[in-house]
Amino acid sequence: MATEHILSLLVAERDKLNKAIAALGGTTAPASSPKSPAPAAAAPAKKKKRKRKPLTAAQKKQQSERMKAFWAARRKKLAKA
Repeated sequence: MATEHILSLLVAERDKLNKAIAALGGTTAPASSPKSPAPAAAAPAKKKKRKRKPLTAAQKKQQSERMKAFWAARRKKLAKA
């Protein structure tokens, strides 16, 4: 076999593997040769980061009291065991 033919087979195999990895991983691999452009349809949709409303001072105080009670009860339960 000619070296050029072997090289073209290897490039074709690499392109197949890149497509498979992109499909499984959800990302597109950059095209390594101009003959094989990366598929545009395989680009993953970006997830929006969920934003939370800031807690007011009163809400922070209530949460603090709940957590203090929770941990006190947990320490008491572990002390019995």
